[in-house]
Formats: sequence, C-alpha cells, structure tokens
Amino acid sequence: MMHQSRMFRLQTRFLIVLAALAGFCLACPPSRAADPVNVVMIISDDQAWTDYGFMGHPDIKTPNLDQLASESAVFRRGYVPTALCRPSLVTLLTGHYASTHGVTGNDPSPKYAERGSELYNQRCAQLISYLDRFDTVPEILGQRGYLSHQSGKLWEGSYQNCGFTHGMTRGFPKPGGRHGDDGLKIGRESMQPVEEFLDLAHESKKPFFVWYAPFLPHSPHNPPQRLLDKYTDKHPITVARYYAMCEWFDETCGELLGMIDDKGFRDNTLVVYVTDNGWIQDPESPKYAPRSKQTPYEGGIRTPIMYRLPGVIPAGERPELTSSIDIVPTMLAATGSEIPKDLPGLNLMPNLTSGEKISRDTIYGEGFAHDIADIEDPEASLLYRWAISGPWKLLLTYDGEVNRYKSTHPRDEKGPQLFNLIDDPSEETNLAKENPDVVARLAKQIEEWYPVEKRKTIVTPGASTDR
Repeated sequence: MMHQSRMFRLQTRFLIVLAALAGFCLACPPSRAADPVNVVMIISDDQAWTDYGFMGHPDIKTPNLDQLASESAVFRRGYVPTALCRPSLVTLLTGHYASTHGVTGNDPSPKYAERGSELYNQRCAQLISYLDRFDTVPEILGQRGYLSHQSGKLWEGSYQNCGFTHGMTRGFPKPGGRHGDDGLKIGRESMQPVEEFLDLAHESKKPFFVWYAPFLPHSPHNPPQRLLDKYTDKHPITVARYYAMCEWFDETCGELLGMIDDKGFRDNTLVVYVTDNGWIQDPESPKYAPRSKQTPYEGGIRTPIMYRLPGVIPAGERPELTSSIDIVPTMLAATGSEIPKDLPGLNLMPNLTSGEKISRDTIYGEGFAHDIADIEDPEASLLYRWAISGPWKLLLTYDGEVNRYKSTHPRDEKGPQLFNLIDDPSEETNLAKENPDVVARLAKQIEEWYPVEKRKTIVTPGASTDR
C-alpha cells in the first residue's frame, strides 16, 4: 500500500510538471500558467456569414481574416441569438440572452414617447441601467488586474459605465451618444487609439482586453475609392460599395492583428471573432434585403465564430453548432477568471484545447422589434423564437409590436417554419408539414428554454403550414 501510494504521488507530480510545461494548471480552466492571457474581441457590424474569402465568397477579398481563420478554431455554423446590433452586443458584454438582460431592441418606441422628450430620455437611461444587474466582461477581468479598451459600437452609456478602464465612447446622454459617438471613428479614421492602449498595456506589464467593434462594414457604405474600384465592373454600385466595405473592414483587422504581433503579444493573446448580426445587400437600394438583418433566417443570425490562441487552441474546422452566447464564458475561462454561475452559454475552452466534440446538440435564439414597445415587458416586442438542432431549424413567430422599422420577418408566414439547413442552407423549402414530430420536439424545447405567454403566440406547432 505504501509503495502504491508513493507511486501515485510520483505520477501525480509528473502530470503536474507536464501540465506546467504545456502552460496549463490542472486546477484551473485552460490558460497559460506563466502570464495571464490577453483577449482581443473583433466584432464585425452588419456582415453576412458568406462574405469572406475563407467562407467561400467568390469576389470579396478578406486576406487578413482568411489568415486568422487558418490559425484559429473556426466554427462555420456559428450564430448570434438576436439579429440586431444592440441586444447582440449586450449579450457579448454580459453572456446573457436579450430576454434576460432586457435590452431587446435598439431604441424605445417613439410611438409611446417622442424622441428627445423627457420621457424618451428616461426610458433610454432605464435601458442602460439594466447593465447594472450583471458583471460585464471588462468588470470581471478588471478584478484580476486587466486593463480594457473599448472602441467602435457601444450603446450602454460610456465606456466607463460598461466597466472598461479605457475607451472612446462618451455615451448617452452626451451629444451623439446613441450607439458609439467618438468610438465610431475607429477603423474608419484611425487605429491610433487602440495602438496607444496596447503600448500602455505593454509598458505597464498588465494583461488586457480589447473590444474592437468598428462601424464596419455597416452603412454608410462609403469605402475608399481604391477598394470600390475593385468591384464596380462586376456588380451594381450598391453591391460594389458593400463588398468594398467588407474589404475595408478586413484591412483594419489586419492592422489590429499586426499590432498584436509587432508588440510581442501574439503567443499569449486569445483572439475571438464574431459578427453582431447579418446583412444581405439589396442590389436595388442602399438598404438590406429581406431575410437579412432583424430576421431569424441565416442571413440575419449566422456568423463564423473563431478562437485563436497559439499553442493552446489547435487550428482547424469545427463542425459543431456554436453561439455567441458561449463567447463570454469561454473568454473568462481562458483568462482563469471565475465564470458567473448563471450564464447560459458553454465554456468551450476544454473542447477547443482537446479537440473533443461539444456535447450540446441544440442552440436557441429570439428576436424582438427594433423599437421597444415596453421596456419592462420584452414580450410586447417579441417577434420570434427559434432553435437549431443538427440539420433542423424551427422558427416560431409572435405578435410583438413592430413600430418604426417594419422589416420583413416570419410573421408574414402562416405557420411554423422548419428548414433542413444542410440540404437547404438558403431556407427555400418549409418542411414543417412533412415533419410534425420534429416541429413538436423543437417547439417543446424552445418553450422549456424561454417560456412565453400563450396569448402572444400567433402561430403554434399545430397551426397551418401553408405558405
């Protein structure tokens, strides 16, 4: 017994030494033992999941993101739970679904309070205050001594209000503080604020978190002429402008990643990539096409999601489904931070480092109107709930109020919509009538995930599926 016990201790010590050499701690989430892991989050703004070279687009040039993809764990079947920028971004700050964090749309409805009125401003302030109910990523990392920098889109007040130590956005109620103000200059005008922050982090020898969410390729689509010229011969001008914006965004990502390399941060920095919501360019106008932004179709919610941490996360294609709801717990785990116990997403670091398959088989999402009818009742603006399981995607729709922005959404359909995404990625054929068992199973799972009042349902699993 004594001999066996000693052998066990020696084996344990040997494993600990091996883990230390590999940069891991057996008692901690996967992270480098010697130095805290830095985190850089790149968030595209209004870009379709198809619109990258590495995703197979025949024309759009994205060499920098293609290179990032070649060095990352790439989830081609990535999704955001909500196809609208503000609620999607709050999910990336808090790790919660919109129905939980309460910021379900971009603005309070002007139908019930005139924009700029005292009541409207009160409602804007109340929406921002919902962030106080959660620990944000920069706040959690700040407790571990991290510096953090915000640039680009931000709706929830100033960068300080969100827990960043440094940043660009002054925020509501400052002039122009609706969705980013000074932060929206990043990428479009200069990358200098981010570079100065990285220099500060280097000099102070502190770990850092970078939130890079430029107003790109978001409209206005006004790319540099040198990029626009690449696309005008083959495409309508509206499409050419959008394609050039995608390439412009890619260039700025290259600048950012180049800074990480040049300052010696590459090997100890987790880079995360995601889009806040999709966009399909209307060839006839500067606007987006139907089944795009604000809808639960693939053009609204699908995005590649990438994780790069050299020497820790093997590069390669990941076939599993994943969601941006997983990004917060995964980033926190990579830094060795404590993950709030109530987060609904998965910590993917064990799967990313080991290559093991993610055990979850279903992801969920929801959608609300752009204008929030009742900021204290998310269901007042609820338009849809959805689930994806294996090849199947089910959309259920609701009678939430749509005000200023009357985008195409699935309430125009007369019943639940079921698509086989593997055979029909463009969602052309509704298979709900032929597969009632699949509809019933996924509808039950959706209800268990996010129950809603039945009076708000306008189409149910038993309704007609005629189109």
